[in-house]
Amino acid sequence: MTSPESKATAHVRELCERAKSAARVIAAATTDQKNKALTEAAAMLRARMSDVLRANAKDVAEVAGKKPEAFIDRLTLTEERIEAMASALEEIAKLPDPVGRILAEFNRPNGLKIERVACPIGVIGMIYESRPNVGADASALCLKSGNAIILRGGAESRESTQVIVDCMQAGLKAAGLPVDAVQTVQTTNRAAVTALLNAVGYVDLVIPRGGRGLVELIRNEAKVPTLLHLDGNCHSYIHEAADIEKAVRVIQNAKLRRTGICGATESVVVDRSIAAKAIPALSNKLQDCEIRGDADACAIDSRIVPASEEDWDQEYLDKIISVRTVDGLGEAIDFISAHSSGHTDAIMTEDVDVARRFLTAIDSAVVMHNASTQFSDGGEFGMGAEIGIATGKMHARGPVGLEQLTSFKYLVHGDGQVRS
Repeated sequence: MTSPESKATAHVRELCERAKSAARVIAAATTDQKNKALTEAAAMLRARMSDVLRANAKDVAEVAGKKPEAFIDRLTLTEERIEAMASALEEIAKLPDPVGRILAEFNRPNGLKIERVACPIGVIGMIYESRPNVGADASALCLKSGNAIILRGGAESRESTQVIVDCMQAGLKAAGLPVDAVQTVQTTNRAAVTALLNAVGYVDLVIPRGGRGLVELIRNEAKVPTLLHLDGNCHSYIHEAADIEKAVRVIQNAKLRRTGICGATESVVVDRSIAAKAIPALSNKLQDCEIRGDADACAIDSRIVPASEEDWDQEYLDKIISVRTVDGLGEAIDFISAHSSGHTDAIMTEDVDVARRFLTAIDSAVVMHNASTQFSDGGEFGMGAEIGIATGKMHARGPVGLEQLTSFKYLVHGDGQVRS
């Protein structure tokens, strides 16, 4: 009798074989074909909005009372969020085609003409948790960049993901492209994840999007290349030269606009010289938030509860924030460098020279000056959407959009040259 694990492995192998065949076709698809697939998929999402909402309601009902509020928020789809998904597909269709771009060209003394040209990566495996809109964004970005994709969403979003994939495949079919360019794993068996991570020769890149546990699992088990997105322990630093009113207004947005996203500020660092004024102002703006602080912060504002050492490294994804006081820019940089996850960090200051020093010294994928960390997003960067935020340093870093989903190859044009 075949075990569930063996069935899951065989299922993923079949998806991989179909995706590899589809990838060859998608890589050669015209810009018009890809754009038609995207706009038709967007139209289908709107046409099937009630189906998406019905499927999502099943997903949410399954986890109601079992998961925290931030998780439920990431899982929940509304008419507005589905419209945003459809609009994102249309925005991606309007973006320049990244495939075929000439990245460099040069002529050699022997007459050879060499071009470095952008090309698709191939087959991409996307493993993510809870947020069903990731399936639409990732599929659209892969399609436009000439890649095939295999989605493995969290079990909690299974019903929503299936309808979204149906819409994407309808768009592909309308454009005369293979529907196997966008597929989803049909089993929740964990062996399917292992099979995807071990699909050497079929999967060219795996991108995880989720909590630290998921990312570390993939980092430790993958035999195929990965593009990692670690957690978002993001910091906002209020420098002594900050406009405090501006700073706390920005940090209120950075924390509370949506607490469950990776670009939310989780820790505030405050110069001790202005802490007596800045910390109460911050507490007033974050009244819905539990604030955990060091001894100085607690002494300044009785609404703040003592923080533990673990708080400085915590991605809360909830209405909780930590506050640390420091003696100036150097100590702030040291503290953030020690505790940041390398996602997004920001400084609030009116001193341009100080801002420049901070932007240079902080080695995170995105570093900001006087702006909400929640702007760390591919859509906000003009990429149309993103497949994730890469916190590593190789291949891609920060929001991963169309250009980051391509590789390159060299085209060499000769006229009979031979090498001596």
